[in-house]
Order: sequence, then structure tokens, then C-alpha cells
Amino acid sequence: MSFARALLRVKPAEQLADDGSHTRLRRTLGLVPLVALSVGATLGTGIFVVLAKAAPAAGPAVVVSFVLAGVAALCSALSYAELAGSVPVSGSAYSYAYATLGELVAWICGWCLLLEYGVSVAAVAVGWGGYLNEFLQGTVGVTIPDAFAAPPGDGGVFNFPAALIVLLAVGVLLLGVRESARATTITTLIKIAVLVFFFAVAITAFRPENMTPFAPAGFTGISMGASAVFFSFIGFDAASTAGEEARNPSRDLPRAIILSLAIVTAIYVLVAFAAVGAVGAGVLGGSDASLATALRIVTGQGWSSVVLAFGAVVAISSVVLTVLYGQTRILVSMSRDGLMPGMLSKVNRRAVPAHNTVVVGTVVATLAAVVPLNQLAEATSIGTLVAFGLVNIGVLVLRRTRPELPRSFRTPLMPVVPLLGLALCGYLIFGLDAITWLTFAIWTAVGLVVYFGYGRRRSKLNHPLTASSK
Repeated sequence: MSFARALLRVKPAEQLADDGSHTRLRRTLGLVPLVALSVGATLGTGIFVVLAKAAPAAGPAVVVSFVLAGVAALCSALSYAELAGSVPVSGSAYSYAYATLGELVAWICGWCLLLEYGVSVAAVAVGWGGYLNEFLQGTVGVTIPDAFAAPPGDGGVFNFPAALIVLLAVGVLLLGVRESARATTITTLIKIAVLVFFFAVAITAFRPENMTPFAPAGFTGISMGASAVFFSFIGFDAASTAGEEARNPSRDLPRAIILSLAIVTAIYVLVAFAAVGAVGAGVLGGSDASLATALRIVTGQGWSSVVLAFGAVVAISSVVLTVLYGQTRILVSMSRDGLMPGMLSKVNRRAVPAHNTVVVGTVVATLAAVVPLNQLAEATSIGTLVAFGLVNIGVLVLRRTRPELPRSFRTPLMPVVPLLGLALCGYLIFGLDAITWLTFAIWTAVGLVVYFGYGRRRSKLNHPLTASSK
């Protein structure tokens, strides 16, 4: 096989599915835990802080900004849903790219997902310490000293809370997928309950005059607001990383992806509507903790912000757990294909990839504890958008190359929806800062060195008999 053809070789959907059917991971997840997995990965810190960024640009029309961002996410979600039903294996966008666009593109996609998942978990864990301090201050009147609550570059020595929440998530994951799913479902229900509490309290103080002028900056402001809040929707694809632990993946994965996005969008719109109506867009824009500020104004009491801080602590814990889970399952797929070391796909008696989980958890906990992640965390966005874009391309390619492949879900309005999703991803990518592009370029260069130095030679597609006999 020529060098160029080797880079573009695809792994047929049937072979991916066959590999997945022989996995030692246990199929224990039904629709509810799959929805909880995606909602848990999506409904995190974003809604607790994003209004402060979006409200000044959009005004009260920030509610419309959330709707537009949800529609933009929906285009990619529909493409994810079709591929999840057609290629129901772990690996998410990496596996879909392998089945449609070839090995090199799949590697780049998987490498982007590792950046997205790993850095986002570390950054979210850093934020967990801040909310934990707020909760402790409001309940027992103590705070963790800065030396042990911030990394060296931010005036601390070691961010103990950030490392702690990652290691706790590792401990839960090592218990097994059923236990992890139960913890995810419980924490997801708690944070939904806290946001419903916010809506119920804030809506009692709704004042129509706070909604005028509705769109002071017109559609430009609404569009800017949509760009700001789009990244609050990242995570809906988490269910697609559980393709080999779902009881009925072809049926339940597409449903979980669409349902989770609908739930998250509804919560965002309702919370934004209640917050703006209660205190006005200007007040929200002047606070880094917009929801806590809104509750404090509405109730005149500090207890309400403590409740919200508790919700944020639970929300971030859930995000750390679900995203860490997703990263380990992507590594299982890459390892099984030979592109990563084999130990990363080995599972223990609990059907958990223990070596993989410990390695990932250790790396992420270290990043969270000692590295300031303010700028590095922005790389999460570009890694996510590249993966989304490749999924939109992949669904178009698979429709053309494998029209006979069974599909439990079909993206509507083909090819408009995936092309629109691709265009929106491109629009948002080119709006990112130069430092984000530089970080992404360096990460991609490192990934290509790893692929050409290790993965390409060890790919199981070089040894088809070995791969098919697994």
C-alpha cells in the first residue's frame, strides 16, 4: 500500500462494530443514564457564568441568543445522531472519522478530542475550587488558603481542590460503569433541581420593564451573544463515547443526543429569561457570578447564593466525572486500533479500563493543580469545533459511500443540515483568538509526530488478520 493510501485508509463501519461487539466493556446503560451522561457533561459551569459575558452584547435578547446557539449545536447534534446509530461504538467523532475520512483524519480528530476533554476537565476542576470556597464561606465561615487553592502562576503553590475533584472522579470511575452512571444521574438531577429552584425564585420578581429595549444592539448583538453562549452547549456528544456500554446503542444513542440537547436548551432559555426579567441585563453583565447576584438581589438573603454555590459544586463535579469518562473511552478505541499503547484498552474484572483511567486522571489532576489554565482552556473550543466539523463532513461522506448501511436515525434535510453545521463551526473557529490558534497548531504538530512515529506503523489496519481475530 502506498504511503498516501495508507494515510487515507478507512476502517469499515462493520469492522468497527465487530470490534465493539467483542469488547469486554459491559453493556449496562439504558436511555436514562445515557441522557444523564450527556446532560451532565453539558450542563456545567457555563450557565453559572455565561450570562455575564453574553448579556451586555445582546441585552434581554440574550434569551434569543441561547435559542440560536442551540440551533447551531442542533445541526451538529443531528449529524452525531446519525453516525452514532450507524457506527455504535466507543470513540465518538474519532471512530466516525475513521469510518468515513481515513486514518490520518481520524487520528487528528481523536487528538483534538483529547485536547478538548483533557484541558476542559482540568479547567473545570480549577473552577470547582472557587465555588467550593464560596460554599464553605457561606455555610461554615471558612475558606481554603490561596496557597492551596490556586496554581503557582495565580499566586498559589498547589491547587488542592482541583486535584482532589479529579482524583475523586477517578475513584468513582474505577468502581465500574454502572456505579459511575448512577452517580452521574444523581448529580445531574441535583443540578437541574438547583436551576429549577433559581427559576422559581427569580420569576417571582419578574418585571416587564427589564425586558426593554429587547435587542438594543439588534441582530448583531444577538449574534455576538450566541457566539458567547455556544460553548455552554459543548458536551452533548458525551453519550456517543458510551457506544460499547449502551444496551441498545443503535436505538438509544441518537435519542440520548437529541434529548439531552433539548433539555439543556430549555433550561438555559428559562434560566436566562428569569434572570433578565428579575434584575435586568445590565446587572447580570456587571457580575462574574451572575446567577448568584440575581438571587441575592431578589431575596435579599445570602442563603440563596449558598444554595446556588452548592448547585455549582455539584454541577462541576458531574462535568469532571462525565468528561473524564468520555476521554477514557476515546482512548480505548484509539488503543484498540493500535494508534495508542495497548494497555490503554485493557479492562479489569469490573470491566473498567483501569490503567487508562489512572493515567488520564493523574495527568489531568496534575494539570489542574499546577498549571494556570485561563488561556490554555480556550483551546477546548477549537478542538471541539474541529471535531464537530469533521462529524458533519463524515455524515455526508457516509451517505454517499455507504448508502446501504443500516441507519437507526437519519439526519433530516440532507445535505442542508450538515453543511449548515459545518459552516457554523467554521465561522466560530475563525473568530477565535490568535493564541488559541497557536496552541492548536502546537498540539496538532505534536500529534502528527506521535502518529508518524508510533501510530501509523502499529495500526491494526497493517495487520488485518490480527484485527479481525480480536
